[in-house]
Amino acid sequence: MFKDIILAITPSEVCECAADAAISFAQRFEANLILLHVYGLAHGSWGAAEYLSSSGETEKLTRAIQDYYGEKLKGVKDVKIVVVPGIPHTEILRIARKQDADLIVMGPHTKEYAERRSLRLGLAGSNLELVSQKARCPVMIVTRATPYGEHRFLNLLVATDFSEQSDCSVNYGGQLARQYKANLTIFHALDVEPGQYTQDEIKQRIQETKERMTKEYEHRLRGIKDVAFECWEGKPSMEILKLARTKEADMVLMAHHSKAEDPDEAVLGATVTQVALNSNCPTMSINRHFDLRCGLMYDQSGAVVETGATA
Repeated sequence: MFKDIILAITPSEVCECAADAAISFAQRFEANLILLHVYGLAHGSWGAAEYLSSSGETEKLTRAIQDYYGEKLKGVKDVKIVVVPGIPHTEILRIARKQDADLIVMGPHTKEYAERRSLRLGLAGSNLELVSQKARCPVMIVTRATPYGEHRFLNLLVATDFSEQSDCSVNYGGQLARQYKANLTIFHALDVEPGQYTQDEIKQRIQETKERMTKEYEHRLRGIKDVAFECWEGKPSMEILKLARTKEADMVLMAHHSKAEDPDEAVLGATVTQVALNSNCPTMSINRHFDLRCGLMYDQSGAVVETGATA
């Protein structure tokens, strides 16, 4: 399933949930695991306020990571610790491309960020946002603890807005559901302004949306144990979170994109981040067609896209 996993971390308790998930996956699937720490320029919620001297810092941080995660890393097939200077999201994306990674795992990265996430829905860190937005492979965002070694996939939830990026999420969610023989729910939130429609009109739009989901997605999801199509009225992030709790979802899958014209507003308002920081289960961001079984990406026509390019 997962063959090459990148865990973007700082050696601290802040990334504990993400680290546990990545290490558990690496052990379970006998995958190669890269523990990546980028130090240097302050960037959002990542780390120090100035460049650190490269003299001796790489070795020091590498040892710190090895000491911190050493016990948990036992049993992982192949572990590599990479410590590099630079801008975090740039280096994470570059190394993921270089290693042809099929999964990036991230957490919130700072204690302040973790503590404040529940106080302001949608509070976003630029590194998490930019990696999720631009990665060629799926990005799993983990902010809450799960029992160590237990990452079941019995109930999967995929959110769609019928965009091309959402199509990628639906396809990938279907692959995961087949792999794990899981239940799969495809969901669309009907985001309407107060007074825009009557209640009868909203009911009609919900029914039409469910029929559209069935028409567009049902044929792609054959062979899956149980598929349901749901449409609720409300703010997308809130409705996704509510449905995830109702379904006891083990994973929420969605595309990372925004229709906002202002790039800064798009970063701060991305639905995937609002969901990821407040969900009880991991959230996976998928923006490109990516094959679960063999690690290949596909374009919209179904043709294989060459991977493994270096930055």
